[in-house]
Amino acid sequence: MELLDAINLRHSTRAYLTDAPSKEIFEGLMAAAARAPCAFNRQPWRFTVIVNRDLLDAISVGAKSYMTRARPLDLPESLYQKLSDPAFHVFYRAPALIVISAAAQGPWIEADGALAAANLMLAAQAQGLGSCWIGLSQPFLATPAGRALAQLPENETPVAPVIVGWPAQTGTPTPRQPVVARWII
Repeated sequence: MELLDAINLRHSTRAYLTDAPSKEIFEGLMAAAARAPCAFNRQPWRFTVIVNRDLLDAISVGAKSYMTRARPLDLPESLYQKLSDPAFHVFYRAPALIVISAAAQGPWIEADGALAAANLMLAAQAQGLGSCWIGLSQPFLATPAGRALAQLPENETPVAPVIVGWPAQTGTPTPRQPVVARWII
């Protein structure tokens, strides 16, 4: 798939088949992510790949509980109501979660992780995979309980939790607003 096709076709996937991609596919996605630009060439990213269904379920339950109890983000009330629905799964029952963490501290680690996540999601699209950044799990993954479940080292900051898997259905990209640009000549 051409790069511009992957960019134009990529969308957030929220329905997945149960089988996880192969280890080799994950390795390719992470290699693409690690080619992202980063501040001072620190390359701070670390990748935690979780394909254990019980663990993904436990992290989903923990994230929902933490989000509805602590309310760490300014979200619409309707989203908090969705989080309190026992049937709602934060990871949409995707077969895999890749947590991109930053091993270094610094002013641009979040941007570095986001750039790596963008590369990873575009590489997934090019492989015919679906992906979605799950921001609803991010605050929980930064807690001691979330870190323990995801086996994240204390010195790493979770930046981008991305689910990946084979899409259960064909989706369409969300329409975008026209580009707003200022030309200064």
